[in-house]
Amino acid sequence: MRVYRELESLPEFRNAVVTIGTFDGVHQGHKQIIAQLREEAARIGGETVIITFHPHPRKIVSSVPGDIRLLNTPEEKIALLEAAGVDHLVVVPFDHHFSNQSAEDYITEFLYRYFKPHTVIIGYDHRFGKGREGNYQLLEQFGASLGFLVKEIPEALCNEITVSSTRIRHAIAASDIETANAFLGYPYFFEGTVVKGNQLGRTIGYPTANLHVAAEDKLIPGNGVYVVHAIVNDQQYSGMMNIGVRPTVDGKKRVIEVNIFDFSADIYDQTLKVRVLHHLRGEVKFNGLDELKNQLALDRQRSLDFLAGA
Repeated sequence: MRVYRELESLPEFRNAVVTIGTFDGVHQGHKQIIAQLREEAARIGGETVIITFHPHPRKIVSSVPGDIRLLNTPEEKIALLEAAGVDHLVVVPFDHHFSNQSAEDYITEFLYRYFKPHTVIIGYDHRFGKGREGNYQLLEQFGASLGFLVKEIPEALCNEITVSSTRIRHAIAASDIETANAFLGYPYFFEGTVVKGNQLGRTIGYPTANLHVAAEDKLIPGNGVYVVHAIVNDQQYSGMMNIGVRPTVDGKKRVIEVNIFDFSADIYDQTLKVRVLHHLRGEVKFNGLDELKNQLALDRQRSLDFLAGA
């Protein structure tokens, strides 16, 4: 898959079959659209083109942009779309100037000028241009005069995608990992840099890799203990993760700690990727370190039992 970040650098696409969207999560619903895109492109000997935006449009046009938490970083989304078999991804810089162009200019000066599409596949409720004044009917009208086809993503699939994205975000925030992963079609994941913590874990036999997640918009699961796969240096290990403020030791700051099973290497300053598989329990304040240690032994065993049956 080729990725473009500047409109002026775009090639002349061959019978471009284009769709437009944020594709956050690249979940099961999105994959149905990609399948439709690929099927249409194969039928006409064309290429699939996905247009997406960065930053997320809501960060520009929302009255409360800081509340946005996304399922994917741009890099993660690129990798997922490539794995889904997309030919071209165009990441359009989204700013106030872009958001304020008229619907007509959006079609003629953006979509047609740069992509010369053979077919545009969009949802029946797709809106674009200043004030979201552009719609499917307007695009169809311009397509007839400019020479491209417009095909509709069925209402049921559009609704499914909207519901899926919302449910995934809510599920992750609420620690309902099973629901989130079912809608995604893969285990939810994030990555961070391993940083030094207070090293309490190693004193009770459960050393942890403390993670700093640099991507501010990345949605992190709700507080609690999880079964995970940890990937470091391209090797996958089993483990368990705690997210929370560590009330047993009077912690104040929310931390992400991963106990990697049967692992002792020094990985400070390295990147650790976490695949979240299962929620074990919520965050609890224990009566001292002995009680915490006993619970961690139970958590480890339950994690191993889950992994053995997964």
